[in-house]
Order: sequence, then structure tokens, then C-alpha cells
Amino acid sequence: MAPRLLQNFNGGRAYIVTSSLTAVESLQTTLGKLGVTSHCPPLVDGRADLDIGAMQVERDILFIDGDLDNPVALDIDAGSRQPPVPIIGLVGVEAPSRLKQLVNLGATAFLRKPVQGAAVYTALFLGINQFLLRGDLRARLDDMDRRRRGRRAVVKAIIARMNDTGVDDDEAYEWLRRESMRSRLVLEDYCEAFMKTRAAALEKPGQRLPESRSAETR
Repeated sequence: MAPRLLQNFNGGRAYIVTSSLTAVESLQTTLGKLGVTSHCPPLVDGRADLDIGAMQVERDILFIDGDLDNPVALDIDAGSRQPPVPIIGLVGVEAPSRLKQLVNLGATAFLRKPVQGAAVYTALFLGINQFLLRGDLRARLDDMDRRRRGRRAVVKAIIARMNDTGVDDDEAYEWLRRESMRSRLVLEDYCEAFMKTRAAALEKPGQRLPESRSAETR
């Protein structure tokens, strides 16, 4: 299920990375009306004095001025382009290189300079909700990839169970499924653990192979 769209940003915390005082004043005025506190971190040697690691994904928002050269040190996952918190780009000079910088940072919404107060809510709505949707999609893709890799363990476990007990593939699968439910593990994780336990048992003569809690017949 996709995350619920946020409409109320009361309690949020915005960090405005820009050297434009007019942009700061306009943003702070409108953000305050929306219940969002705002801060303008100082620029030290062109970089914002920010503790990115301390930011809270459910609360913080970054406004980054695209006219500045690499003003924020962010380690972006090149595969997902997902920053640690939502980013809204402030656009002044519409040069491709400036826009590309904001896209590479992971901006999900944009505000033109000079900032108009009437456009701030829309930028917040789009920027935060698109960030949440991207994060949800990334999590789904990661889960699908994990399950795809885990399918190899399932196939190996089915074959191993057939060899160990003489049952057919359907019975082997049902046994593994039941045992994974008893162990409160997803099937793929249980099969990986099953194969590791089985391999350890095979390396030690006399140690029994993993069995069901109930009596199993060959």
C-alpha cells in the first residue's frame, strides 16, 4: 500500500541553504504560517554548516539554492537518487548544469526565485509526498530483489528436503512453508537458515539433519 499523502506540515522543520536574504525572508514568513519552523545555516567556504546525519526523515525538509556550487555534502545513492530528507530546489538561473545539480541531489520539487509565498505550499506538498512515494517504491524494489535472490535458497531447500526424506517436491515445499511459519520467518529466510543448518550437520558425522517438530516419515 502506498504511503498516505501528507497535507498538513505543522511541526515540520525546514533548513534553507541559500545566500539570498529575500528568499529566506519570503520562505520563513510563509513556512511560519504553515507551522513549519525554519533555519538558515551559515555557509562556510561555500558549504552549509549542516549535520545531515542528525536530520529526521519524518520531520525535516531541505531547501537548496541551485545557484550555489555544491552547497550541501550529500552522499546520494546513485541507483535511487534518494536523499536522507525531502529536498526542494530554489531555481534562479535556469541553466541545465544548475538544474542537473538539483536533480542529482534528489530534489522532488522546485521554487522559482524570487520566491512567491503562494507557491510554497504546493512545493511542500509535491516535494514531501513525492519523496515518500519514491522511498516506498525503493523499499518495494529492494524487497522484490531480496525475494528473487531468496528463491534460489527455496529451490535448493526443496531439493535437499526431497533427497533427505524421499518426499516429492510438493510435500517438501509444504514442510518448508509450515516450518517457516512456525519460526515466524519468511520462506526465503527460513530456507537460507535451513540450508546452513543442513550444511553444518553434513560436516559433522553423527549430527542429525534438521527435522520437523512433528514426526516425519520417509
